[in-house]
Amino acid sequence: MQKSPRFAMQSIHCDRAMTQQNLSHARLVELAEFLDAKGSLVVAELGAQLPFDVKRVFVISGVPEGEPRGIHAHRECQQFLVCVSGSVKAMVDDGERREVLRLDRPSLGLHMPALTWGTQYDHSPDAVLLVLASHPYDPADYVHEYDEFLALTAV
Repeated sequence: MQKSPRFAMQSIHCDRAMTQQNLSHARLVELAEFLDAKGSLVVAELGAQLPFDVKRVFVISGVPEGEPRGIHAHRECQQFLVCVSGSVKAMVDDGERREVLRLDRPSLGLHMPALTWGTQYDHSPDAVLLVLASHPYDPADYVHEYDEFLALTAV
């Protein structure tokens, strides 16, 4: 039985130089940020930075220290993660390769296609993670067992 990545976080740490490159098959996306005396405005547009129509939006915050989130994949749903406050580490796994990325600003998004195992961990106390999803909530779309995920991604 394969050990879940929840307990195996040793990975390659990626930085902003990896933006727009494939990370497994997930990718970091720089979002346009406009700064002026009134503050910051960050923009993401459908078809440009967001490769899917958004059907669901949710926010994760107040995560207790040491608690991971995610720890699953989706069969069909794609997700786009943005840490709008604080920071969080996001592990992405395509069944062959695993990467760890640090999301720490609202102008950096992470696109996770379907069949990407994702775990978010090491949330800062002020972390607020915005998640945009391509599908409405459907429990049947979730893959919670890592062995099943590996079987689904085997070529």
